[in-house]
Amino acid sequence: MTSHRHNPSKPGAPAVGSSGDNPRDAYLDAARECILDVGWRRTTLTEVARRAGVSRMTIYRAWSDMPALLGDLMTREWGVLVASGVDLAGSPTPDAIADAMVATVDALRENELFTRIVELDPELILPYLLSRRGRSQELILEVLAGAVAAGQEAGTITDGDPQAVARGLVLAAHGFVLSAHTMVDDQVDQSALDDELHALVSRSLAP
Repeated sequence: MTSHRHNPSKPGAPAVGSSGDNPRDAYLDAARECILDVGWRRTTLTEVARRAGVSRMTIYRAWSDMPALLGDLMTREWGVLVASGVDLAGSPTPDAIADAMVATVDALRENELFTRIVELDPELILPYLLSRRGRSQELILEVLAGAVAAGQEAGTITDGDPQAVARGLVLAAHGFVLSAHTMVDDQVDQSALDDELHALVSRSLAP
């Protein structure tokens, strides 16, 4: 999560998630390209292998099916997006956590892989909203709960179970990630909604 006031370049550039050292990263890069080009439904392990320049068995040894590959791809994409910009060291304040949340929400909305999945294959997101938490959500919860606990110890954050507080914040953020566009029109723009999210988080965390 990054600062709302000092947001770095938008995620979704080729550098997101690519380490260049692990062969699996090259395979995930190939899968990412496939999904961006033709969508999830038309992406196969065979096509991923072709784009990666390896045999089908090489890909099948790494992932048994496309859902398993997609899980690793989304974990890498969103995990790097969150972890690369975490700046909540010291004694986090309500405003600092609100800055980080707004920036992360904005980064997710602008991420080209996330946008492509939502546009073409939104059903892929539903399990993480209705049935279970994903690995990336767990990472976000871990970061938030740690920041809340550190702020409580320093007296800058309101009392409460840090885990419960973090989960409440993530639930609130879901709507701003997935549904904000439905609330944007000539009367209210995206910036105004981001300001509302910032106020919601900051006020809920104030001692």
